[in-house]
Amino acid sequence: MPRDLHPRLLRGFVAIAETLHFGRAAERLHVAQQALSRDVRTLEGLLGDALFTRTTRNVELTAAGSGLLPKARRLLALHDEILAGAAHRSLLLDLNSDVTGPDLTSHRLLRRARADWPEGELLARFHGGLAAAAGELLAHRLDVSFGRFAGLASGVRAQLAQRPLRFERISVMMAAGHPLADRPVLRPADLAGHPVDVCAGNPATTEWTDLGLRLLREHGLVPAPPRVPPVGVDETARYLARHGDPMLTTVGGPVLPGAVNVPLVDPVPLSLVSLVHRPDLRHPGLTAMLSAAVELGAREAWLRRPADSWLPVADAALLAP
Repeated sequence: MPRDLHPRLLRGFVAIAETLHFGRAAERLHVAQQALSRDVRTLEGLLGDALFTRTTRNVELTAAGSGLLPKARRLLALHDEILAGAAHRSLLLDLNSDVTGPDLTSHRLLRRARADWPEGELLARFHGGLAAAAGELLAHRLDVSFGRFAGLASGVRAQLAQRPLRFERISVMMAAGHPLADRPVLRPADLAGHPVDVCAGNPATTEWTDLGLRLLREHGLVPAPPRVPPVGVDETARYLARHGDPMLTTVGGPVLPGAVNVPLVDPVPLSLVSLVHRPDLRHPGLTAMLSAAVELGAREAWLRRPADSWLPVADAALLAP
């Protein structure tokens, strides 16, 4: 008798694999944790392998789970693409974040666009960065992404459309026990002697690493060595505590247990976030996202650049009329 694999089972598996936490995965999917646990057991029974090792404090992927994850992502992307093409109601977005924050640009636009377009479906995923998402956009496996457009290769930029959305202020996140953690703000000079983590070990976020290296180079600072990036809130907090280096991030991001997020000033470094899509994309969901960007951006002056700020020339060129 053939065995059927419901996409719900894979969606739950991917959510847990990306958060390494059953509770947060259940919140992301808006389901009960008990139902999610039951779905994992069902999936493990279908495949004949344990996908996670679970203790009272940690959740980790097994070898079988690690092997399944990229296949599950591809299958879910194809599933969502088929449904979007059939009904022209769904739009697949990559919010480029494995940890959510209440003031992150992409998350705020998603909430507003969903309210403005209740009859449609905006399908969010939380994985990777713009460098990785660009390939998915060009392959029609993704519709919209967010991030630093100027950091993409020129050949990739030529095939995509973008709309500058917002200046996000750059900060540093570090374990609460770090010698600089008790300061309300930090200047670049304060980071001298402290290697700064710019996520150089993550090939999915090379546009962010490029921004970080430019900032460090211009202020005579040293990057931390490349490392395998953490996934999820708890793992990121553990990563910071284990390695001890401040990590570049943005103001308004998530609050991690045992960590602090300190703004940089004098100058205020900026990251220009753009909404990125294929030039030929025509979709009511994209219209809703762009309309939300216009309203929120105008009301909150998202593109008003502080007088004492730092921004790479390539990023500033995107704002030229």
